[in-house]
Amino acid sequence: MALRGAIAGLLSGILLGLFLKFAEQLSGEKVYVLLLNIDFIYSRPLPELAEFILHLAVAVAIGIICSWMARAFRLSAGKVWAASFLLTLPAALLYFPLTILAVKETPGIFNIEAICWWIAGHILFAAVLAACIHKKTPQS
Repeated sequence: MALRGAIAGLLSGILLGLFLKFAEQLSGEKVYVLLLNIDFIYSRPLPELAEFILHLAVAVAIGIICSWMARAFRLSAGKVWAASFLLTLPAALLYFPLTILAVKETPGIFNIEAICWWIAGHILFAAVLAACIHKKTPQS
């Protein structure tokens, strides 16, 4: 169960990261920088890979929780999707505090284009997570 959720979270987190990196390159909005940014916690610059691994650790944790919920509560497909989106919602809402706390240059707090990229990426994360968990969760 934990391994299945970890794999689902890992895959979802990688896709979210790639999506936001592509969006940043396409639009110029620093949404990938925002995803990885922890400069308000740790002031020394970290390599991109280290920051990406920290992002993946959060994604894996969300995947494990979602997988556990699906199995423990024997969630139907629709409820797995709902759980995935509910667990992802707080991460999507982090756009605002992360933008406010950032020391590095990140998108503005009211930057509609950046917010749309950010939300689209997190919707992708939730959808991939739900699809992976639903596919892997035995229905009893």
